Amino acid sequence: MRVAMVGAGYVGLVSGACFADFGHTVVCVDTAPEKIAALKDGRIPIYEPGLDALVAENVRQSRLAFTTDLAEAVAGADAVFIAVGTPSRRGDGFADLSYVYQAARDIAGAVTGPTVVVTKSTVPVGTGDEVERIVREARPEIAIAVASNPEFLREGAAISDFKRPDRIVIGADDAHAAAVVSELYRPLYLNHAPILVTSRRTAELTKYAANAFLATKITFINEIADLCEQVGADVQEVARGIGLDNRIGRKFLHAGPGYGGSCFPKDTLALVKTAQDAGSPVRLVETVVAVNDSRKRAMARKVVAACGGSVRGKTIAVLGLTFKPNTDDMRDAPSLSIIAGLQDAGAKVVAYDPEGIEQARPLLTDVAYAADPYACAAGAQALVIVTEWDAFRALDLKRLHGAMAEPVLVDLRNVYRPEDARRHGFTYASVGRP
Repeated sequence: MRVAMVGAGYVGLVSGACFADFGHTVVCVDTAPEKIAALKDGRIPIYEPGLDALVAENVRQSRLAFTTDLAEAVAGADAVFIAVGTPSRRGDGFADLSYVYQAARDIAGAVTGPTVVVTKSTVPVGTGDEVERIVREARPEIAIAVASNPEFLREGAAISDFKRPDRIVIGADDAHAAAVVSELYRPLYLNHAPILVTSRRTAELTKYAANAFLATKITFINEIADLCEQVGADVQEVARGIGLDNRIGRKFLHAGPGYGGSCFPKDTLALVKTAQDAGSPVRLVETVVAVNDSRKRAMARKVVAACGGSVRGKTIAVLGLTFKPNTDDMRDAPSLSIIAGLQDAGAKVVAYDPEGIEQARPLLTDVAYAADPYACAAGAQALVIVTEWDAFRALDLKRLHGAMAEPVLVDLRNVYRPEDARRHGFTYASVGRP
């Protein structure tokens, strides 16, 4: 099948490359000429393990191409995916749908025959109705169907998630549209990937509900971690104790500094606004948003407490800037709030991240960047693990201790066992453990 992917960002690029790897012919189109030039030159603008090799192979096989010419990409396509950004709108937190609607107008002007427009972007309930209105008003003479196909990709594991998904959700009020999108995913039948065909509005809400539920699990275990600290319990053992119940599950029960990234913060906020507008507020999700926002700043206070109540004039080393490992994504990363809190308390911050330093530079001020974890720790009065990169899981604690001015280790991801850190002479603090 011929596929046009409008938007060559994280979702569009990963989805386009994977569809091409299935054997479809895919053209990714983007309005940013520098991004398209980089992709044509073999340079991937985001960090995602395995994506560079996947893109290179499918370009070599002539199944994947990149362009800024939307008309060229859309002409003759069986399916046109909208995979543009839907950031939180300034002022009210609702999803900014201007890029989606502009893409719909551009697509409507470029189609040359019957096609299916598929919204891949995460959008509030009812967005597909407006996309359908836009394309049908613009091109009433052409049969254009509109479907929803939300993505459920984890950054750092996106290719695996696309090729071995838990489920594929297709929202369509038109049987032909559902059939076209189902055919795109037919190669996954061998993996027995379940395809759930729903109404378009149901599919749109399913995406928000899934992210809100996962964000709630994270926030729940973080609050239990705080309680553990007060009563002398161990949150990791609590999480294991409840996670072994199949009704609860073990995933997303890792206490830490709060969730961030490109999805959970904006999607939970958008769901809250959608529910308020519909007159059916989701109080639980509202609380999740508020608790998570306050938690990030609270982690800075945890560091200050570990340093004896003051970090003024002290150098604090921060390991990990991205919101999670195996990505360079800095959007709503907990490190941003933590570093700001430490700086407000008078600390000097030195940071290191395996992939996120260049993305962090425009977002942080007065931060020094180190070349590796040990250079980051050199002369510091405290070391804070914010992101649990694999490279931080087996650090030479003896070497770290020798490099630091004061051996204070604040482990916000519970990477190390308290007894190991203390045996190496560290004053050690973690999350939700005695």
